[in-house]
Amino acid sequence: MNELDDIPAPRGQLTLKLVANRQDTNFHGDIPGGWLVGHMDQAAELAAGREAHGRTATVAIEAMDFLCPVRVGSMVNIFTEIREIGHSSLKIDVEVWSRSPQERDPNELHKVTEARFVMVALDDKGRIRAVRQGEA
Repeated sequence: MNELDDIPAPRGQLTLKLVANRQDTNFHGDIPGGWLVGHMDQAAELAAGREAHGRTATVAIEAMDFLCPVRVGSMVNIFTEIREIGHSSLKIDVEVWSRSPQERDPNELHKVTEARFVMVALDDKGRIRAVRQGEA
């Protein structure tokens, strides 16, 4: 085991990448947690939609802890990994990693938060359907 094995790394696929801008701040000048949760939800929906081949909706978000703040100008990277597929639902692990604009190493990422999103597949009328089209 070398020392690189001890360095945490994002799990899953990079699904969404964006910059935290000044207009994203709250009235104190901070990037709020709700901004992150909204983008995590968007990333979970993208991952679920690819797997379910269509429309999905969030039905639950499991526990979430914020490990470090996101600063204005930070590059925010959101990774997703499908953990479980049920008849009509998908459980997706979502991790947020950021790189501050002052970071010299472009590969240096800091874990911000993670959560498990539970998504459900929907048909064109908004009714729950099977994840795999054609399954009974």
